[in-house]
Amino acid sequence: MTSDANSVTSFFQQILHDLYASLYLAIGGSLEEETRDWSSRAVDLASTGIKILILLVVLGGLYWLAIYVIEKNQARLRLNDKRLGIVRSVLRYFWLVASILAVMSQISIQPATIKATAKASIWAGIYFVAWVSSGHIINRVLNHYGLNASIEQLLKNVLSVLIVVLGLASVLAQFGFDIVSLVAGLGIVGLAVGFAAQSTLANFIAGITILLEQSFQVGDWVQIGDKEGRVVLISLRTTHILTRDNVTVIIPNSTVASSEVINLTSKNFVRFDLNIRIALEAEIEEARQIVLDILTETDNILDRPEPSITVREISDFGVILIVRFWVKPSSVARIPAIKENMHERIKIALQNADIAIPYPHMRILMPKEVDNGVDTKPFEVTDVKKSSRNK
Repeated sequence: MTSDANSVTSFFQQILHDLYASLYLAIGGSLEEETRDWSSRAVDLASTGIKILILLVVLGGLYWLAIYVIEKNQARLRLNDKRLGIVRSVLRYFWLVASILAVMSQISIQPATIKATAKASIWAGIYFVAWVSSGHIINRVLNHYGLNASIEQLLKNVLSVLIVVLGLASVLAQFGFDIVSLVAGLGIVGLAVGFAAQSTLANFIAGITILLEQSFQVGDWVQIGDKEGRVVLISLRTTHILTRDNVTVIIPNSTVASSEVINLTSKNFVRFDLNIRIALEAEIEEARQIVLDILTETDNILDRPEPSITVREISDFGVILIVRFWVKPSSVARIPAIKENMHERIKIALQNADIAIPYPHMRILMPKEVDNGVDTKPFEVTDVKKSSRNK
């Protein structure tokens, strides 16, 4: 038991000794010294702290003085609030970098390391400004070349990745890293990841194709396969559409690229139609005028191009009229409700005008009485409706 206790005590004493030595080194001492002069080390540490504090106060004063001068001369310098914010950010960045370099210069860091840090800070600031300005640059490019805004996210992602990679390479190069070997290693890793994620890569390529072709864009009402809705997002991997039921459907871009896509809002107006049946003996012109009046009273239906009502078919049970009308793209989402409302109003209007709406039926003729094989009375006529209730 005594030997075990001594071992534990020796273990903790070694830990305390190491902490003691580390603390002495941290305040500027050396392990080669025969005796550790804590008082002189404390004086040196306090002197270094005071120097650092003075440098930070001076740098902070210069920063606030520059901000004060710029704000007082904002009108003369023609700086709006946005530009003033940019100037503040730049000055704040230089103040932060200068403070770090001042601290490093007072804590015995090698001059080469301080110089590399200064260069790396300059490169980091340049690439940060480029990254912040990338959105404005992309907007100007889109406006100048008349490109669709749907590819804005693609350009932002590509430009952001490019800026980050180049910025990281430039910063690491200041500290002696071999950038060529690093890029080669990233290329090998990217190749391996590409083979491991072929479906994701296929969706990515399809997303780029969709954004560049601009066959549809955000805000369009489209039909993709059996899905129909408004496009709310085109990302690099998926396309999001919002249906009439307020349900978001997320479709992989590879599926979109290989499917038939119907864009209902690519033009200034789109045409729809519905069928109406009237009796064979009804006046077609009278029914046409009634339906035209209803179309005129409907807000979402355009007067130009004019709606049309023509005879589509003369069937066994009546005359089928086809009603064609035009609406704006903003009304496409409400087409089912528009058609349902028109069906109801047309039925009521035809009934009020005594225009019969036929239904499928058949007439059965049967002799009522037979006398010596000769019909003595006319046939009895019975109408039988062909409906599910009579089956």
